[in-house]
Amino acid sequence: MADRIAIISDVHGNLTALEAVLADIADRGIERILNLGDVAGKGPRGSAAVDRCREVCEVTVRGNWDEFLPAIADDRGPDLVWWRDELRQDQRDWLVSLPLSHDLLVSGRRVRLFHASAQSPHVRVHVRHTDDEFDGMFLATEMTGAGPGPDVVLYGDIHAAYAQTREGRTLVNVGSVGNPLDEPTPSYGVLEGVIDGVDPAPFGISFVRVPYDVDAEVAVAHERGMPTADVWEVELRTARYRGRQ
Repeated sequence: MADRIAIISDVHGNLTALEAVLADIADRGIERILNLGDVAGKGPRGSAAVDRCREVCEVTVRGNWDEFLPAIADDRGPDLVWWRDELRQDQRDWLVSLPLSHDLLVSGRRVRLFHASAQSPHVRVHVRHTDDEFDGMFLATEMTGAGPGPDVVLYGDIHAAYAQTREGRTLVNVGSVGNPLDEPTPSYGVLEGVIDGVDPAPFGISFVRVPYDVDAEVAVAHERGMPTADVWEVELRTARYRGRQ
């Protein structure tokens, strides 16, 4: 039987969605979880989400929110300050200490994980991208370190799940657990193969969609007086990004 690893991303403080996804992962008998970042911010329970991810995730790579949220200045918008202050100091320290990328070997394939791109967690590559953007995801950069390029890249950031294979390289976005923007249902990825296996062997990547109690999560945001709770609610219910509402 092949080994299986769950790949989650972009929890964004949505604890209800995270718990639903973790329950589904457990029901499938998957014991290893890797996290592509953006654990807090946007949702009402970033602190609880950070604690839960620290508990269950074998590796978490640093996302753009993980990097900038702990350093938000007091004079920034009230929503950003609210999300920052919802985190304890030890959680802020943990977020900024996270690695920017993580490599593993699966069924003879080099697999690389990062949040947004090989350049930076702040450089975005959308579902519709150029050939140069696709090629850039497989480069060895200052962020990823030297060494051979990966055969497979898994990333998050854009909150939309897809997979594309070209010229022997596969680019996968696992979507978002807490703030999906392709459809309103949280998603995660399952990586299957021989973990740490040097020789070629069966290899697979699949997507899982997990419904959850969105009403309960929306209620928490309003009960806690989270700024932009109304905008957050529309995003969760419609998968329509706030900039396009």
